[in-house]
Amino acid sequence: MSFNTAITGLLAATTDLNVTGNNIANASTVGFKQSRAEFADVYANSMNGGNHDIGTGVRVSDVAQEFSQGSISFTQGEMDLAISGSGFFVLSDQGSQAFTRAGQFKVDKDNFIVTNDSARLQGFVANEDGAIPDVLTDIQLTKADLSPVSTTLVDMLFNLDADAIAPVKSIYNTSSAIAASQAIQGSANGFAAGTIDINGKTYSIPSTSDQSASTIAAALNALDGVSANAKTEAQLTIPAGLVAAGELSINGNAIEGVDLTAVAAAIDAINGFTASESGGVISITESAGNNIVFTASGALLADVVGGDGGASVAIDGAAVAPNTEAVVGGQISLALDADIEMSLQTATTAGANLFPITPVLAEQRLNEFDADDTDTYNYVRSTQIYDSLGTAHEFTQYFVKEPSEVSGPNTWTMYVKVDGKDVGEADPLTPDIATQASYVLKFFDDGSLDASNSDQLLVSNWTPLDEEGRAAGSLGPLSIADGARIPVTKPAVSSNFMIDVTGSTQFSGSFSVNELDQDGYSRGSLTGYSVAANGDISARYSNDESLVLGRVALANFTNQQGLKPIGDTNWAESSESGQPLFNSPATGSLGAISAGALEDSNVDLSAELVALIIAQRNFQANSRTIETNSELQQTIINLR
Repeated sequence: MSFNTAITGLLAATTDLNVTGNNIANASTVGFKQSRAEFADVYANSMNGGNHDIGTGVRVSDVAQEFSQGSISFTQGEMDLAISGSGFFVLSDQGSQAFTRAGQFKVDKDNFIVTNDSARLQGFVANEDGAIPDVLTDIQLTKADLSPVSTTLVDMLFNLDADAIAPVKSIYNTSSAIAASQAIQGSANGFAAGTIDINGKTYSIPSTSDQSASTIAAALNALDGVSANAKTEAQLTIPAGLVAAGELSINGNAIEGVDLTAVAAAIDAINGFTASESGGVISITESAGNNIVFTASGALLADVVGGDGGASVAIDGAAVAPNTEAVVGGQISLALDADIEMSLQTATTAGANLFPITPVLAEQRLNEFDADDTDTYNYVRSTQIYDSLGTAHEFTQYFVKEPSEVSGPNTWTMYVKVDGKDVGEADPLTPDIATQASYVLKFFDDGSLDASNSDQLLVSNWTPLDEEGRAAGSLGPLSIADGARIPVTKPAVSSNFMIDVTGSTQFSGSFSVNELDQDGYSRGSLTGYSVAANGDISARYSNDESLVLGRVALANFTNQQGLKPIGDTNWAESSESGQPLFNSPATGSLGAISAGALEDSNVDLSAELVALIIAQRNFQANSRTIETNSELQQTIINLR
């Protein structure tokens, strides 16, 4: 039996030598995990019982794998990946799945991420919207250029100095509102053609019976030193509180609703109109100064009152013929340069009083903003934005502190220009000419932004031009009258973009811009790839943009010791390991990804050399046991 016992020892020592030798051989193999030979003693069954059984040797109970973390070595390879923590890379090789810690990956001719043996790395691939669904597949990268994206959002975060002094003001004169027409049943508005005298020069203002305030404002705007703005306001009262289908239309748009709130919403949906209901009265504004035509039929009962306080007109479906009209005309506000004197001359006919101007113009003070005059604004800041062809343009914001006696406390105006050009909404009569774009910013007493009383910041009249001032051929503007709204949709359908100043403040201290960013960019050429700690794979482009293409997946197992080594530093699942659990890196128990790095073998050479000596000593000792048994047998044979 001692011969057999020694032989089992030799076999065990040989296995130990083999395992140790394999560890030493793979001391420089990336992602290799060392093994350890584990032994158990062997006892023969005894028929006599008792506690004096003699062992019959040793056996190899297991060759256990040690999945401890290897050292991380940094490299120059952008697709070299290391896992810091638990988990395995997932590989697809001709329909079968393997798992590895060796992150020596490359990109093949078909843009798949592969190992040196052409097994493909698997993960979660981003869709067209940039979302990453949890669908495991082979990761294929792109080599295409990045298409340009038009700016749809400029994100600003700034502090305006609460102690700033409003710029020196220019004196100007303003009239009270001019009533271009008052609400009368039907289209019987009477206008007398008149003249305007400006600094001794007479200008003729023609008028017709159905002329709107916007038309007259356009004529006034053509005069030097005169600025005119028109709008139309009306109030609508419906005693019954509801409008049935076919009973009411406004400027040809059918209106109906089960209550006043619904009626107001229907009116508000008309391009160029705003409407709100309060106290049973619907207040309506048409921003361009066009006439508002109310057409009624059926049994509708309603009152229409002009916004300038004109007489009310009753629409009584029981007393008038179908399709009765009530027309509300607009109002015009005038602003004159400081050196302008203006008077109105009209005929003394009955219709003349429908176009009154207050003879005495009150002196007011208002900043006359001029981008070329630094004395007319407090601060200026610029950033680049992009049109739909990827051409860069300069977007400039000017901040003007308004005097409290004119605009109230804590009020600023932000003027904006693109490439030095105006981008404000055009007058309906001069649609090709942009106006000056300005936005009111109000702040609370605690310095925070009063968003509800500040203007919506939408640039809706920017036509991108090339260096020679010609239309660049990119997407053009979409006016508010044509349906422009906030937020601006992506991908862009126009050159419109919004400005977000949420979180901006007005505190005492210097003007500062803490954030100034925008979401557009020019065309970019692919320069390389990067992998984040969470496994996100991004393409990098020459325009400093990046695009997430997908995410590396990691797998974990209930029993890593149960994994089956299959060579090439890969493992396969087995019944003992359990099924793989897939997830993103740095989630749950899974480790994070280190890019440009590799995980070294976890073999400790010093410990393995010591183990090699011990295994050699064990082998020699068991050999000595056999030799001793042989000598004893020879001694017994010689006893004769």
